[in-house]
Amino acid sequence: QVQVVESGGASVQAGEFLRLSCTVVGLDVTDFSLGWFRRSPVPGSGREGVACIMYDDLYTYYKDSVKGRFTISRDNAKNTLYLQMNDLKPEDTAMYYCAVGPTPREWFCAGHSGGTWGQGTQVTVSS
Repeated sequence: QVQVVESGGASVQAGEFLRLSCTVVGLDVTDFSLGWFRRSPVPGSGREGVACIMYDDLYTYYKDSVKGRFTISRDNAKNTLYLQMNDLKPEDTAMYYCAVGPTPREWFCAGHSGGTWGQGTQVTVSS
């Protein structure tokens, strides 16, 4: 059974940084696209794609509001995905989720269905 486990969430002040990690157990992620998503605590907010990385590392996607501040990376040897988040803002407050795409060698990000998801890690940014 595949398990996706996020870690690294915390409560920080605006301007500070965090690095989220996502370790996948039970599946070699080498051939899978991976992504970070988040859900804001604002009522009615949906889950949005934050950053995604192609299975071959040749393409990454970033939500406009995080470009230049967040960096997604992967270490296939460790079966782990990372999200370096710098200059955090209060609007980055959310539950952050990691997901593994459902199909090898296919793009997976916001708007795509399926995948294997973790339980999330909470990021809270105070002003």
